[in-house]
Amino acid sequence: MTSVLFEKTGRIGRITLNRPEVMNAIDDQMPGLLSAAVAEADADPEIHVIILSGNGPAFCAGYDLTYYAEGNGSGDVTQEMPWDPIKDYQFMWKNTNYFMSLWRALKPVICKVQGYAVAGGSDIALCADLTIMADNAKIGYMPARVWGCPTTAMWVYRLGAEKAKRMMFTGDKIDGVEAAEMGLVLKSVPAADLDDEVERMAERMAAVPINQLAMQKMVINQAIESTGMMNTQRLATIFDGITRHSPEGMNFKDRAQDLGWKQAVRERDAGTFDWTLNRPINPPK
Repeated sequence: MTSVLFEKTGRIGRITLNRPEVMNAIDDQMPGLLSAAVAEADADPEIHVIILSGNGPAFCAGYDLTYYAEGNGSGDVTQEMPWDPIKDYQFMWKNTNYFMSLWRALKPVICKVQGYAVAGGSDIALCADLTIMADNAKIGYMPARVWGCPTTAMWVYRLGAEKAKRMMFTGDKIDGVEAAEMGLVLKSVPAADLDDEVERMAERMAAVPINQLAMQKMVINQAIESTGMMNTQRLATIFDGITRHSPEGMNFKDRAQDLGWKQAVRERDAGTFDWTLNRPINPPK
């Protein structure tokens, strides 16, 4: 079973992340398959709009840490020391560009988020042109606390500097309501209304000629790209590798291997472990 599905209904191309048993977590194959599906939809003269969604209870829970920790895939997400920064960069830059295929497609992409769009899953969701969330869905980049830097850098382009810092300095998850109020996503609706809301938006846009949609998207994207977006993304991708191989990153990896990823992630998100000193934080007296 492929981890990305593609179909079309009328003028709408539908791309679905399809690893529901692990909340559509990213493995080695998914980014490339996503990019290929985007290319297929973009080349189809009958498709005007693309809807990106996730199968099951979540949009995407980020990189599948269990998959990589158990030695699956290419082995490029985690390396033994001394690590090879260029090997890491090549792997992550490839995935960054696969995610950015959503941004670079000539046709508009609407991302539908239910459940979670976190860590690398938020990278994917924020590369779309419009993102619509369920009120109770969660989005965030928790690895900003340790062991990650969002390689697409879309947080700053959607939020501006101060609000992007608020998210990156805390690694917090926020719900759809707050994400919409903050300007991170287009809108948030009750979960029961999410499908209908996305379909209405897609149908409205699908009535516009493809060339009109493409020109509007290219002009708006160019305004952002001219600020040096690719340079920012290259730096973010380099830093992402460094965060995973810094002393703190290696301590996080070691603790995850000793106690399991879930325990290490709980400590990271709760702020109960000092990753520099590699010991629990003593509670205040």
